[in-house]
Amino acid sequence: LSNCLFLSANGNDSKKFKGDIRSPGIPSRVIHVRKLPNDINEAEVISLGLPFGKVTNLLMLKGKNQAFLEMNTEESAQTMVSYYSSVTPVIRNHPIYMQYSNHKELKTDNSPNQVRAQAALQAVNAVQTGSMSLSTVDGAGMGSQSPVLRVIVENLFYPVTLDVLHQIFSKFGTVLKIITFTKNNQFQALVQYSDGMTSQHAKLSLDGQNIYNACCTLRISFSKLTSLNVKYNNDKSRDYTRPDLPTGDSHPALNAQTMAAAALTAPGIISASPYAGAHGFPPTFAIQQAAGLSLQGMPAGALASLGVHGAAAAAAAAGRLSLSGLAAGGNSVLLVSNLNPELSLFFVGVYGDVMRVKILFNKKENALVQMSDGTQAQLAMSHLNGQKLYGKALRATLSKHTTVQLPREGHEDQGLTKDYSSSPLHRFKKPGSKNYSNIFPPSSTLHLSNIPPSVTEDHLRDLFLSSGAVVKAFKFFQKDRKMALIQLGSVEEAIESLIKFHNHDLGENHHLRVSFSKSTI
Repeated sequence: LSNCLFLSANGNDSKKFKGDIRSPGIPSRVIHVRKLPNDINEAEVISLGLPFGKVTNLLMLKGKNQAFLEMNTEESAQTMVSYYSSVTPVIRNHPIYMQYSNHKELKTDNSPNQVRAQAALQAVNAVQTGSMSLSTVDGAGMGSQSPVLRVIVENLFYPVTLDVLHQIFSKFGTVLKIITFTKNNQFQALVQYSDGMTSQHAKLSLDGQNIYNACCTLRISFSKLTSLNVKYNNDKSRDYTRPDLPTGDSHPALNAQTMAAAALTAPGIISASPYAGAHGFPPTFAIQQAAGLSLQGMPAGALASLGVHGAAAAAAAAGRLSLSGLAAGGNSVLLVSNLNPELSLFFVGVYGDVMRVKILFNKKENALVQMSDGTQAQLAMSHLNGQKLYGKALRATLSKHTTVQLPREGHEDQGLTKDYSSSPLHRFKKPGSKNYSNIFPPSSTLHLSNIPPSVTEDHLRDLFLSSGAVVKAFKFFQKDRKMALIQLGSVEEAIESLIKFHNHDLGENHHLRVSFSKSTI
């Protein structure tokens, strides 16, 4: 009997229980869970064990912020303890600790505490065996939402990998599976937790957050799926409960050496980011990045606020060879159609540095636009495709061409090809430029900067009115009169005004800087 832990009928387990003092290394079906948050419920503790097998019993010691969880087999308990020794589970920002108990099983009675624990266990088992739907177990604290979240990453200016997503979503509970894919030119993922309550908490905390400063915005909804079927463990999909899965020939798993090599051989991923090796850092720096060593200047955001360090995030971002078509060697040439070429192409530079432009000889309303890398091309395409410009919907797609060729010497092409590679107007030339964090979709509000002291609100209003735009509102920044916001009548008017007035000479050697704003006035 000394190996059994009896649960008392008086409900005062937490007062009389002295803790589990023993050698932590001897496996047992019973797992001692410590440092639980004060508001923990039975379902959340059960969910810690669910990925690894059937949970057969539970004892909550709420006064001590502890619990005992009994698994159906010693093997599933070992898998669980082994997994959580390398990935610390977190519930509502509380790291949870666990070890084997010296008790071999839990015996229960009918105290109020145990009635609640047994109800939660029965509800979970009913869901697992398919005899009850998730929505009917809300009373047991299981949450009525799907445990699977659909995640869309908008404004994808830095690569986001499966490992980055795992780091972020693990802060709210155990992530069982992740699948990443590209759909409608957007990087998306499905993330599965063990229960709907954890997914609900993660969604409430993360929806609308930026992974890095002012970009890589998470848009999260509940998936119609309640479980994911993962066939391969690689950089596109992962089942954390099945480390034995094959990698699949088409997507080899990447080890640390491959990641270091990727940092060198995949300059696009790196040069897309202001913290990276292609901007003149020596190759050894790129290897240090990929190996996850200390890194200055990493953009903060959801990762930082969740305690994920910049170096780890950078390594995850820089170290992956393929990112759903957005990879290093991703195509940097766009085919832009339905446009007014003389006026329209420069404003693609809001989303990246335009290197070359070629107007197509037979179709003058079509052009090839070469950006400095594939990430910028993807960004420009996702923000510009379908936008109205001069009464026509702009079309932007990735071209089958990988570069825009300049005409050979002595072969003139009537000025249809232009080289902007040394243009002084590039916004993203400097690594770490603040322009990286000011990339937003086209909007009717424009951000104006570099305004000289002598230029008044009336002067700027009249300037924008002169192009036929309607000026709805105007506001100088209180702390810095060199900047202002101007709200126009429509997104189309704002795009046309940006094209017309970015780099406009305001006198006193000041050229107006114009970009889209996320703010309204």
